[in-house]
Amino acid sequence: MLRWGIVTVLISLTAACGGSSNSASSTTSSPTGTSTTSRTWSIVALGDSVPSGYHCNCTPYPQLSASGLVTTTGQTITATNDAVAGYTTSNVLEQLSSDSTVIDHVKKADAVEINVGANDVAYNGKSCGNSVACYAPLVTSMQKNLASIASRVHDLTSGHKALVVLLDYWSIWLGGTYARQKGHDYVSAARQMTAQVDAAIKATANQSGAAYVSERRAFTGPSFGFIESHYLATDGEHPNAKGHQAIATATEAAIQHALHL
Repeated sequence: MLRWGIVTVLISLTAACGGSSNSASSTTSSPTGTSTTSRTWSIVALGDSVPSGYHCNCTPYPQLSASGLVTTTGQTITATNDAVAGYTTSNVLEQLSSDSTVIDHVKKADAVEINVGANDVAYNGKSCGNSVACYAPLVTSMQKNLASIASRVHDLTSGHKALVVLLDYWSIWLGGTYARQKGHDYVSAARQMTAQVDAAIKATANQSGAAYVSERRAFTGPSFGFIESHYLATDGEHPNAKGHQAIATATEAAIQHALHL
């Protein structure tokens, strides 16, 4: 499943499409202009096509999460989206080591949303098909890179200890009814590989002290009883406007709790 990368203060994984996108930045402040402090909070997003907003024609969740926090906290908050469609964990690591613009954004961030990893384990019908055993080894290298990404963000923000937020995926390949059209074996493999990728992301969050956001829970509810297809664009693998809002709401809660906004 393809996903386009995006840079945000939160980290998540989703399948992504190949391609690139430019960094997007916006500043949002309290409608009344009466924030409780004089400081400005900064959120940066890193990752693939999910945070970048690919195939949505809507405002992506990194910017939505900043706007939502403005509403709930009255603070002035900036959102910078450096996610790029098609990015893997290796691509994000390269950004954090050689892209001076991205590095500067992260250095100033109070929270960094990281949503990447699905493209590391992208569906390949020719070489692996629906074989879980064929894809599984890819998860190990993805998790290693993700841990390095979190560590690099911590190093770049060591002076003020920015919050790192790692986001997982509802499905790393096609989801909902779109997946079911591919047959039982595809659905089974997609579920198993998504579970492995999400477990690796959650473990990395625990080990690195990062906040963790479950996109699957955001899409399907606490009992996982909702239909995720309602949150997907017509390509079956990227969030639509409702999907981005659901991810944003979950991300807002994690940031507000961790930063005590």
